[in-house]
Amino acid sequence: MADGQRPKVRTSYKRQRTIEPLHTSGSVTITLDGSKLVTCLGEEALLTELSSGRLLSRFSCASESITALCLSPSASHLVLFTTPSSLQVYEVPAVFSSQVVQPFRVIARAHDAPVHVCTVDPTSSFLASGSADGIVKVWDISAGHVTHVFKGHGGVVSALKFNFPRDPSIVSSRKTFQLVTASVDTVIRVFDLMATTRNEQGALRPIALLEGHVSVPRGLDVTPDGKWLISGGRDSVVLLWDMLASSWFNQWKEKKGKFGRPNPDPFQDHPCHGKGRSRRGVVRIWDLDQGSVIYSLATEAGTSSVDQEEQRQIIDAFYLPTSDTIVSAHADQNIFFYSLKSRSLVRHMIGYNDEIVDAIFLSPPSSSPGPSSNSGLRDTQLALATNSSLIRIYSVSNLDAQVLAGHSEIVLSLDQGLGGRIFASGSKDKSARIWAFSQQSDASGWGCIAVCEGHAGSVGSITMSRVYDDADSHPRFVFTGSQDRTIKMWDLSELPLTFTGADPEKCHSLTTHKAHDKDINSLDVAPNDQLLASGSQDRTANVYEVTHTVGSRGKPPRGEIKRIGCCKGHKRGVWNVRFGRTERVLATGSSDKTVKLWSLEDFTCVKTFEGHTNSVLRVDFINHGMHLVSAGSDGLVKLWSVKEETCMTTLDNHEDKVWALAISSDEATIVSGAADSVVTFWQDCTEEGERERETKRANQVLREQDFMNYLAVHDYRRAIELALAMQQPGRLLALFGDIRSAALEQGLQNGVSVSGSQALDEVLRTLPSSDLSLLVRYIRDWNTNAKTSGVAQSVLYAILKLRPAGDVTDAFGYIAPQETGEASQDMRQLNGAGSSSLKDIVDGLIPYTQRHLARLDRLVQESFVVDYILNEMDDGMFDGTDRETMDVDIPS
Repeated sequence: MADGQRPKVRTSYKRQRTIEPLHTSGSVTITLDGSKLVTCLGEEALLTELSSGRLLSRFSCASESITALCLSPSASHLVLFTTPSSLQVYEVPAVFSSQVVQPFRVIARAHDAPVHVCTVDPTSSFLASGSADGIVKVWDISAGHVTHVFKGHGGVVSALKFNFPRDPSIVSSRKTFQLVTASVDTVIRVFDLMATTRNEQGALRPIALLEGHVSVPRGLDVTPDGKWLISGGRDSVVLLWDMLASSWFNQWKEKKGKFGRPNPDPFQDHPCHGKGRSRRGVVRIWDLDQGSVIYSLATEAGTSSVDQEEQRQIIDAFYLPTSDTIVSAHADQNIFFYSLKSRSLVRHMIGYNDEIVDAIFLSPPSSSPGPSSNSGLRDTQLALATNSSLIRIYSVSNLDAQVLAGHSEIVLSLDQGLGGRIFASGSKDKSARIWAFSQQSDASGWGCIAVCEGHAGSVGSITMSRVYDDADSHPRFVFTGSQDRTIKMWDLSELPLTFTGADPEKCHSLTTHKAHDKDINSLDVAPNDQLLASGSQDRTANVYEVTHTVGSRGKPPRGEIKRIGCCKGHKRGVWNVRFGRTERVLATGSSDKTVKLWSLEDFTCVKTFEGHTNSVLRVDFINHGMHLVSAGSDGLVKLWSVKEETCMTTLDNHEDKVWALAISSDEATIVSGAADSVVTFWQDCTEEGERERETKRANQVLREQDFMNYLAVHDYRRAIELALAMQQPGRLLALFGDIRSAALEQGLQNGVSVSGSQALDEVLRTLPSSDLSLLVRYIRDWNTNAKTSGVAQSVLYAILKLRPAGDVTDAFGYIAPQETGEASQDMRQLNGAGSSSLKDIVDGLIPYTQRHLARLDRLVQESFVVDYILNEMDDGMFDGTDRETMDVDIPS
């Protein structure tokens, strides 16, 4: 920071973007150009833009589970089949605004059994659907009726594919349009869809029965020229069929090729491609002529259990010819993109994160070698600990992700060191791991470089040393807190700074300290590495002095911690502790719904922040310690002023507990992650808000000056319209009061004008409906006060005399269009979008009007009493002619 430059204080944040659940189960499809992805999330389908990860549209299914979906090749229609076997067809909007799209056609009973497979022909005109009762139907998408019904399948229909040759080099007098089906009876059937138009006998019977699989065929595909058919099944075999064989109309059992594999993996090649299921989640590329594997695209290496293999099995696979990419969707909600040119994974999208437990920003060094390799951008990635043993690494710019495997149980805590170039994780498997970034060109990113083992319980909290001077400095140590109520200090001074692919090293424990009487929830190291704080379920926060000596000349490194204070005052367990970055203070968040600030001089509570309605789970400092950020079980993120002890801003975008809170190094971005599986990026908008407020103030001053100018020239129309636009009923009241007073003084209430001014009469007679309804609401409010009721009654009288009754009723049925300007939102809220009826206004006017009328009657009656009393006091002395006079002596 330059000398004399004031630090930038950030006090306002707005939601910039979110990482929300993308895919939970069911089918996945993608547009042919690879730009958009359609996934199933619960009871709705989502359309996502792949380049930015932005949600484009939601397709509602009316609380019905999706069993099958497909997208037309032209990407104009989306077809969904739901649980009660209903067919719903949607038009994909041309302009996207995250809107919810409703189906334009719904067929309640499309099949008598659930539909599990469906596909659209290459012309985007016909839809084929196969149900669990072995019936296949072909639909005309535009007309919405069935064109063909094929029966005879021996059970559930498992795969469908249209054969519509599009090779212009093939000249044939007979047009080919076929449907290939597969079912659980292992037989592949080919139906001629043109036979019905030619009125051939047996048009609804298959023209070929292809037998060769011994288990259920799950994938079918046909080459664009219609020459070859590929089928893959659960029998771990891929079969290649000649579609132009001479024995086509007979029961055909001959195969062009048979390729056996250890697992029923998808089969991909040019120009033929197919899809299938894989227990190990591996995509293999085959040579069609030789029947051998050219290479494999693996999503995960190494051996694993049967359950893990089932989770990684491929449920859908697609080939994108425009980008020469293979897309595979897996049962564990992961979607992988492989480039056939580089034969590598180019993108990884995570469909569902489950409960977000912790989050940290990472700043991996540049992969380019050289002295500038560590001068990369800050906070380019986000690490998430979820309800899983896998750590998710997201790119901040899009939804591209990496999954880190290493822990065998759920990861509970994360912390970063060296400015985000390495990080540590603690897990339920009683261990902690240190992760670093690989700078090798063929590496996949982050990898484990060290393991810390020794705790007897889950490692629920972890914190790394904060001090580092340059890019080549090493982390000094890491602290782990466990369910066994101990804190361990581990030496990291000899660890490598990059991941090389070697086996992780075993870290050495420097000291073990019995810290609390209950579970340790949080740890934090002071910015100078001299203090350590721990928070526990025993309602206390302990502060320790840290001593660490780096090993040299054959001497091992040494480290120890000594408790120097205890912060007592919370009524329930302490969930989080955090040191101030500039002052000797400690912030704690507790289950007692409060955030407390403690002095490190005498360990007393100096400030308490109350406002959360449930447990405070995370807390941190920003703006050089002038403000606090807290997250709680109420789903809220709050920004506090330390000086005023007040909440300045509340950020709300979660529906469950906010467990994770991460702040970027420049404090411009706050990330919150919750148990609702939503990660929210909150972007600083302080300067933007200040500019908006300054612009609003300037416009307000100009409007007020214009208002005064209009009054000076008696331009009542523009003055009233401007006062209504500025939402200033006080100025309107003063204007109407001045006009009324002037009229009374000049005696103009004798039929010349209804309101006291002919110009005002003309304004009230031609006032727009939106302004008229707002003015009547102001009149209702003025009428509640005896001092302003006279003006209210006179203006209301003028409106009712000058406007037909239909104008007044129409004004309250008026719904304003989307207005622009700073007052539009207030206007819409005040108008209630037509919900506030004229009856409500009348019900508010009548009681006060009756009260004012009764008050005036009493005043008139009391005035007659006063006249009578005064007359009696005079005793008629001024009424008669005989008056007694008093003699007055006049001096001479």
